[in-house]
Amino acid sequence: MNNSARVLFFATFRNLTGVKETVLEYPPGTSVQELRKLLAARFPALAVPITSALVAVNQQYAFDKDVLPGQAEIAIFPPVSGGSIEPPTIVLVTEQAFDLNALLTQVTLPTTGAACFFTGMVRGITQRADPYQTFSLEYDAYVPMAEEKMRQIADEIRRRWPDVQAIAMIQRIGRLEPGTPTVVIACSSGHRDLGVFEAARYGIDRLKEIVPVWKKEIGPQGEAWVEGDYTPKPGE
Repeated sequence: MNNSARVLFFATFRNLTGVKETVLEYPPGTSVQELRKLLAARFPALAVPITSALVAVNQQYAFDKDVLPGQAEIAIFPPVSGGSIEPPTIVLVTEQAFDLNALLTQVTLPTTGAACFFTGMVRGITQRADPYQTFSLEYDAYVPMAEEKMRQIADEIRRRWPDVQAIAMIQRIGRLEPGTPTVVIACSSGHRDLGVFEAARYGIDRLKEIVPVWKKEIGPQGEAWVEGDYTPKPGE
């Protein structure tokens, strides 16, 4: 028999879900980290923001490894008002679709005047020397290492372009159809000439080099995993 909770949304999370509260059922033993996934599945706009949300269970802060009780009141909210604003770093490998408008909100600070997004998509037709059709792509990843390498790339970006504020790197996995976004790199800054274009380009180029993500092309010619040719150097 499943447990149930009254889930309350506050501030930006209320805007993203469009509701003040909902009732959520979950199996016994569900952790806070698993709760985040359940909420992202119900409210796709939360796929990215839910990873950095604060969670309170029965009016006490709860953390990813904590197990939810049988009956609970759960609150989902951003960091509370007050104090300095730290530029966020968002890294995520997910099977859920991401909402670019919601992500823009996440990378926008009071001092932000520019945001640059790179979004890769599934190509239905590849027009090169030997054009071919793609029915779908299947992405796989070594998720813990992939997210750690994304954090490394974000650190590299901040060292090269110290005026870049927020950084987001999100990679979809699973089977994706043509026209579907597969990856997004987002960088924000106070102005467009402070490195956001270069930082976003660097982010996707480095992701292709050192983040363990693979794709299989599926089309009329059959199925084949696509392999790169870059070998990481010591320290990468």
